Amino acid sequence: MEPVTKRLWGLRHDASDYSAASDYAEQLGVSNLVARLLISRQFSLESARKFLDVRLVDLPDPFLLPDMKIAAKRLHAAIETGEKIAIHGDYDVDGISGTVLLTGALGACGANVEYHIPLRLRDGYGLSAAAIKDAADRGIKVVISVDCGVSAHEEAELAMQHGIDLIVTDHHQPPPTLPKALAVINPQRQDSDFPFRPLAGVGVAFFLLIALRKTLREAGWFRDRTEPDLRDYLDLVALGTIADLVPLQGVNRTMAKHGLRLIEKGPRIGLRALKQVASVKKVSSGVVGFQLAPRLNAAGRMEDAALGVQLLLEEDMVRALNTARYLDQCNRTRQELEKQTLREAEAAVARLSEQHTHVIVLGGDGWHPGVIGIVASRLVERYHRPTVLVALDGDSGKGSARSIRGYHLYQGLQACADHLIAFGGHEMAAGMSLCRQDLPAFASAMEAHARAELDDEALLPKLRHDGAVLLEEIDLDTLRQMESVAPFGMENPEPLMLVESVRAMRVQELKGGHLRFTVCRGAFSHPAIAFGMQERKEEFQGEIDLLVAPQINYYQGRETVQLRVKDVRKSDKCEK
Repeated sequence: MEPVTKRLWGLRHDASDYSAASDYAEQLGVSNLVARLLISRQFSLESARKFLDVRLVDLPDPFLLPDMKIAAKRLHAAIETGEKIAIHGDYDVDGISGTVLLTGALGACGANVEYHIPLRLRDGYGLSAAAIKDAADRGIKVVISVDCGVSAHEEAELAMQHGIDLIVTDHHQPPPTLPKALAVINPQRQDSDFPFRPLAGVGVAFFLLIALRKTLREAGWFRDRTEPDLRDYLDLVALGTIADLVPLQGVNRTMAKHGLRLIEKGPRIGLRALKQVASVKKVSSGVVGFQLAPRLNAAGRMEDAALGVQLLLEEDMVRALNTARYLDQCNRTRQELEKQTLREAEAAVARLSEQHTHVIVLGGDGWHPGVIGIVASRLVERYHRPTVLVALDGDSGKGSARSIRGYHLYQGLQACADHLIAFGGHEMAAGMSLCRQDLPAFASAMEAHARAELDDEALLPKLRHDGAVLLEEIDLDTLRQMESVAPFGMENPEPLMLVESVRAMRVQELKGGHLRFTVCRGAFSHPAIAFGMQERKEEFQGEIDLLVAPQINYYQGRETVQLRVKDVRKSDKCEK
């Protein structure tokens, strides 16, 4: 299998009609370019107005989620009687942030609360039977899962046997039969009336807190106590929501937008320390996804995710900085392991038979389970194929999978379930475990399923842009206005603009395989950077078209326009 080098360019929506842009601009009070962004995302004028005006007061009723009333009532009773409540989170950023959210907010409500995060290498994914037994031995009667548990049938039975009331909060695709827990709160349930399904795990936990606070308020619990302001916890919701790659639309976007403002202000000491260690100048969804989240994730990938929880709960800046620096070192170690695993995986891809054309399934001895998900993402970028990597150890293996648009991973794994011990996840990311001897059969089954789902066009990566723009239309005021469309992420991609018939002047090679140059057309020019495109330096000669993500570059207190180049082609081959 060869790396994909050709990418198709096209409008984000081919039917986009920008003739109404001036009307949008006038009605919404935005620039013409921002109006075109909204049109390219197929917003009507009214829906665009709602999209720009994100208000927390418009969040849905939490009691529309299944089993919410049962859960809130049980937690109310536990808080009133002083029963200890145990939070069981997952080891990724979604699980870490959700665990901190519930631990902090329940404590602020007066609950007696503790938390547990499983060790990736020892306990594996999901609700831990050992943790359930330990909670029972210590007399705990209420356990809340965060970002896991919807498939934990055996663990739910175990909790019931020990007299534990298990409250599952999860967002992953539920199996046909739900675990026998006191409550299973999941917007993906078929019987859910909640109007927005693709919440992150931390988002589900946040709505549990809204429901509980209302229940406590109506019972008079806060007459002589300070009622917590749940807005103070939206930084955690933004962190987990952005890191988990759920769609940044609707409810998710509302919570993430407000949460990012909170991260920018920096009231949470742990996040302030992490920003300092990561040299963050300006907070955005990209900063969360590529600078903050990987350092938190490194704790769970390489060692103990509880370190991330400790950091986010920390109230002393000196200790927070020490923990943040340690997580930064864990991240560096993770990066080295990732590079090594990627080299081995790419060598294995080169050896794949010609029968494997639609999906990549690889297993490797010695691969670290903490990095195979990231490496799978790298292979998806390089080959544009759904990818499953399995870290083999003895007779079994743990796998992580990433997908491309048009292929639903969870459904793919479901179709191949006969070859798996367990699996879970959603459309774009998933995990599984299997026996070593079943790996070849699983790979063949996944290939057959992918061939049935993906046609030739789906196997060609597409770069969807928001239309052509002149260099003179891109200025600091316009870029600041673009922030009204942020935060950018899944289902709300950052603006990608087409600049045509330009020249790249003074092209320089930078460390890490990057290029820096100036984009010119006529009397107008902007600085540009092309990450990882050093091998394509020759393509930047002559008159070219570029796909660019315009951004504000912050350096030494100055703000300047910078174009981040995503792709290049010769102008005479332009597909108009």
